[in-house]
Amino acid sequence: MKRIHFRSPHPIPTRAPRHGAPDGERRRRRPRVRGRGAALLAVLGLVGALAAPAAADVRPDDAGSEPTTRVEWGPCPADVATEAAPYVLTCAKVPVPLDYSDPGGEQIELQISRMASDNPAERRGVLLLNPGGPGGSGLTQSSLLMSRGLPDSVLDAYDLIGMDTRGVGHSTRIDCGFTIGGEYFGNVPPYAVDDAAVVQRAKVVEAAAEQCAANDENGLLRHVSTANMARDLDSVRAALGEEKASFLGYSYGSALGAAYASMFPETVDRVVLDSNVGDTHLNQEGLRRFAQGVEQTFPDFAKWAAKRHTAYGLGRTPAQVRANYFETAERLDRDPVQGVDGGLFRQVVFGGLYSELTYGRTAQLWQSLLGGDAAGVQRLLDDNLLDGVLSDGAAPTAAAQDGATADEVSPLSNALSVFLATTCNDVEWPEDVDAYRKAVAEDRKKFPMFGAASANILPCAYWSEPIEPPVQITDEGPTNVLILQNRRDPVTPLAGGELLREKFGDRSRLVTVDASGHGVYALGNNACALNVGTTYLVEGEMPKRDVSCRAG
Repeated sequence: MKRIHFRSPHPIPTRAPRHGAPDGERRRRRPRVRGRGAALLAVLGLVGALAAPAAADVRPDDAGSEPTTRVEWGPCPADVATEAAPYVLTCAKVPVPLDYSDPGGEQIELQISRMASDNPAERRGVLLLNPGGPGGSGLTQSSLLMSRGLPDSVLDAYDLIGMDTRGVGHSTRIDCGFTIGGEYFGNVPPYAVDDAAVVQRAKVVEAAAEQCAANDENGLLRHVSTANMARDLDSVRAALGEEKASFLGYSYGSALGAAYASMFPETVDRVVLDSNVGDTHLNQEGLRRFAQGVEQTFPDFAKWAAKRHTAYGLGRTPAQVRANYFETAERLDRDPVQGVDGGLFRQVVFGGLYSELTYGRTAQLWQSLLGGDAAGVQRLLDDNLLDGVLSDGAAPTAAAQDGATADEVSPLSNALSVFLATTCNDVEWPEDVDAYRKAVAEDRKKFPMFGAASANILPCAYWSEPIEPPVQITDEGPTNVLILQNRRDPVTPLAGGELLREKFGDRSRLVTVDASGHGVYALGNNACALNVGTTYLVEGEMPKRDVSCRAG
C-alpha cells in the first residue's frame, strides 16, 4: 500500500526543555464574576470591562538573566469571548518549539485562556484543561465547566487554563482543506454495509491523506502528536511560572493526560482523567471499542424511548426500539430521506448516546425519518438540530453550511485535520485494506449496531510512519492519577478506564460510575463522582482504593 510522505523531521527527545520560575512572583488578578452576578453584568454590557491585563515572567536556570518568555494576558479573540459569555476569560499566546529536538529553532504559538482564582489564600496553582477531540478547542472549557456547576472550591484553588492545542483554532493551525461537498466529512468512519463499501472507503481516505500532505504548507502536520502536546503542556506550565501543574482531561484528553503524567512525573501535580481512551493514543483497537460502547449504552436510550412511545413511536419496549433501529437503518440504506442515509442515521444515534440531554432531539429526528417525513427532516436540518447530536467529527449538516458552496472549506476542516494528524502520527495503523475488511466483517457480527463503522478504514492506513513511538504509560511516580469512568459510555467504554487503571498501577485509582453517557466530572450528574473528584482536586485526598459510585 502506498504511504503518503510528509516532511522528515529530526528525532525528538523525551522531555521538553526545563525552565526555571521566579521565586515569590505575584500576579495581578481580576475579580472573577460568577453565577447570577455574571449574567446580570452581561445584560448590562459590563462583563468585558472586568478584564484587566496582567503578566508573568519566566526565567531560565540562571535567575539573573533576562526573561525567556513573557505571558501577556489580554482580551480573548471575539469568538472566544462570545462563546464564554457571561463568564470573563483573559487570553495569551505562548511560543513553543515546532520541533522539540531543535528547541531554539522555529517556534509556533499556542493560544491559552485563563479564568483566574480570586482567592489568593486558597489558590494552589493552575489546572490545565483539555476537552478531548483531538482537535477540539479548549479555550472556553472553563466557562463550560462553570455553567455545569464546577464547585467554587475548585475555582478558588486553581487558575483554570484552557488552550487550543497545537494545530487547533487560534493556535498555529493546520488544515487539510476538506470542503463542504467533499467525500471526507467525518473522522468516525461511515458504516460499511458490505465488503465493497470498505474497498470504496479506502479510495476516499487515501485521497484524504494525499490532501493533507498537499496542504501541509508550514510543515507542522508531522509535529502534531500527543507526545508533542504533552511537551507543550509542560512548556505552558513553565511559561506561567508554576513549579507544578494539575490537569483535567476528558475523552481524548485522558490520553493526553496519561502521556503528560508519564513524561513529566516531577512537574505534574494532580491529574484527573475522565472518560478514558485506555492509553496515550487512539489506535485501531481503541476505535473499534466505540462499537462496544454503543452496544452497552443504547439500552439506556431504548428504555427512555420506550417510556415515550406515545410521543415518538419508536417502540413500546426496549427490544422493539432496538429492532426499529435496524429496520430504520436498513431502509435508509436503500432509500435515504433528504440526504440522510443509513450511515448518517447510525452516526446520529451514536452521537445522541453521549448524553440524555440529546435523547429528545435524536428521537425527534428518528421519528421524522421513520415516517419518511422529508419536510420534517429538512426542518430539523434548517434549525441546526442535528448539530448538537452529531459528535466527534460526524458529518456536517446542511444547516451548518448555509450560504456556502460545495467547494468551500468546511468549518469542520481544522478539527478533522487535527484529529487525523494526532491519531495517525501517534501510532502506526494497519496498511492492508484486507485487514480492515476482516475487522469490519468481524465487528458487524459482534457489534451489529455500529461495528461496521468503527472498524472501517481511516486515512491513517496511508499516512507516513510515525516519527517516534507512542508514549508508554509508567507506573513509576506519585499516586496522583484519578480515573473517572461511566459504566456505559458510547465512545470510551468502561474497558478504557480499566486499561488505564491497570497500566498506571498504584499511581492511580479508578472511580466507576453507574451512569450512562460521555463525561463524568461536572458534566454528569453523579454526586459520588463529583464529591470524590472535588475532594482530590482541592484537598489532595486520593481514595485508598478504587471506588464504585451508585447511580444518582
